[in-house]
Amino acid sequence: MAVRRTWMQYGPVRSGTIAVRFFVGLHKNQVVNEELWNEAKTYGDIQLMPFVDYYSLITWKTLAICVFGTQVVSAKFVMKTDDDAFVRVDEILASLNRINVSRGLLYGLINSDSHPHRSPDSKWYISPEVTVTSRPISRRVKYLDIEWPDDSYPPWAHGPGYVVSNDIAQAIYKRYRKGQLKMFKLEDVAMGIWISDMKKQGLEVKYETDERIFNVGCRDGYVIAHYQGPREMLCLWQKLREAKRANCCGD
Repeated sequence: MAVRRTWMQYGPVRSGTIAVRFFVGLHKNQVVNEELWNEAKTYGDIQLMPFVDYYSLITWKTLAICVFGTQVVSAKFVMKTDDDAFVRVDEILASLNRINVSRGLLYGLINSDSHPHRSPDSKWYISPEVTVTSRPISRRVKYLDIEWPDDSYPPWAHGPGYVVSNDIAQAIYKRYRKGQLKMFKLEDVAMGIWISDMKKQGLEVKYETDERIFNVGCRDGYVIAHYQGPREMLCLWQKLREAKRANCCGD
């Protein structure tokens, strides 16, 4: 509700120029699922995923976002963001206009020098084994679940918020349809892997980093502020409306 009352009140969102949807998995508790369904019917901005919500399945939500952005609505750009991220929609649009790239674009806080976590105790643990397992999702196709044997990842954008151009989202959808999409449990890194594979096949990729996207917390002048609770979101929105400045909120 805090998101609905704050940055979803930007003019382009209210006018329908920008479509905002919450991609939500199911719950083990049927009562919770009924509440989710009622909320979805009430607000019309929830896309329910056909699986129980687990962190390791978040990449499937990213895939669903690409499908929605290309097959349900015909979007020029597709953005993934977290529900605890405060997004300055006007600044995202201004940045995309300034960049003026409509194909092969990954815009966000780009990480070009990162390495897999090899400690089994880590939330982001990735096995170094060169193993590939196939997990059947339907009778006709199988999707590849991979770990990562290399010492480093290709460039990727941090998960609180990033944008890809329509052609990248379309290519992801097509690979999914053909059963050729490599599913990787870290969704932001997965997007980087998918784009890297496209680059190897000839796509000219534009990696556009924006240091005003903050992966942890908020700093004045932000475009995206992460880990913002409902109170912080309402405060940030009030500051933008009253002071016309992107100032963070204190404790």
